[in-house]
Order: sequence, then structure tokens, then C-alpha cells
Amino acid sequence: MTTVEVYTQPLCGFCTAAIRLLKAKGAQVVEHDVSTAPGKRAEMMQRANGRRTTPQIFVGDTHVGGCDDLYALDSAGKLEPLLATG
Repeated sequence: MTTVEVYTQPLCGFCTAAIRLLKAKGAQVVEHDVSTAPGKRAEMMQRANGRRTTPQIFVGDTHVGGCDDLYALDSAGKLEPLLATG
């Protein structure tokens, strides 16, 4: 399994749900808290093509998107193969 980077912020239910799903799939999750780490929000926005909301999820170099995008990928059966190759 590859490492998954998730840009988060406190009290974000979508962040919690995304991380819960990723961990259930066996992914190693690295969180970047955009509210406390200087420059992380700008980094996130640059990597996510301007998206400002959290979470923003990256499997390797692949930008998955937010929580809804992650769950859609899982529903389509594409999350586990991505995690295996990511």
C-alpha cells in the first residue's frame, strides 16, 4: 500500500470520514493540518488546482479530490487498485 496524503483541518467531518475509509482500506495516511502548519493551505491549493476545501486527498502523485470524490472512487471499485499502485 502506498502512503496517502490528506490535507485536513480541525472539526471537519468530511476529513474524518475520508481518513476512516482510507485506514479501513489499509492505507498509511499522512495528515497535513492546513490550520496550524504555515504554508500548507497554499501548498494544498497549488497541488489541488486551486481547490480550497478540505479534505484534499493525494494517493502518490494522483489527486483524488475531496471526501465525496474518494467515496465515489470506492463505490466504482477503483480505490483499492489505486491504493495498490499509487
